[in-house]
Amino acid sequence: MPIRIPGRRRVAVLISGAGSNMATLIATGQAPDAAFEVVLVISNTPDAGGLAIADAAGVPALTIDHRPYGRDRAAHEQAIDAMLNEHGVEVVALAGYMRLLTPWLVGRWAGRMLNIHPSLLPLYPGLDTHARALAAGDAEAGCTVHIVTEGVDEGPPLGQARVPVREDDTPETLADRVRIAEHALYPAVLSNFCRTLH
Repeated sequence: MPIRIPGRRRVAVLISGAGSNMATLIATGQAPDAAFEVVLVISNTPDAGGLAIADAAGVPALTIDHRPYGRDRAAHEQAIDAMLNEHGVEVVALAGYMRLLTPWLVGRWAGRMLNIHPSLLPLYPGLDTHARALAAGDAEAGCTVHIVTEGVDEGPPLGQARVPVREDDTPETLADRVRIAEHALYPAVLSNFCRTLH
């Protein structure tokens, strides 16, 4: 069993891409008074940019590629779950993980798996959130950290950050500003969650 720093929850981050939220979580977890530490990063794609960031930060970074498993989602998730347990993980944080999870893995980590979504849930679950917010004429957008449940982006929210929508916004410019809000929100919410987790 890996050595645990007293008082810090052991967190794994699941990614599929660049890992910008993951990087903020790693940095937060390395502070002397942190409520958690990121002890493992797993990507389902071998070319995810976040893997190199995690490795440079001294965090074990693994690829469990979903493609060799074909349609057998359960087998892929069992491999992920085995790594989570091997590293003594207590909380799982999804950060740009672009796979729909099965009820099996969600159930295994019920109440201990978080996700960040780039909208003010329950508005705009799923994809293309920024384009949908602009098309609706919303005055503000934002992001939500929530508990993962079986329904897509349906879990109880733990925190939100709001971002004003500008008249000249495109989905890309709005995404850039929401991402800045995400980088502040996710570490704060995860810290609070880990401090209050029993």
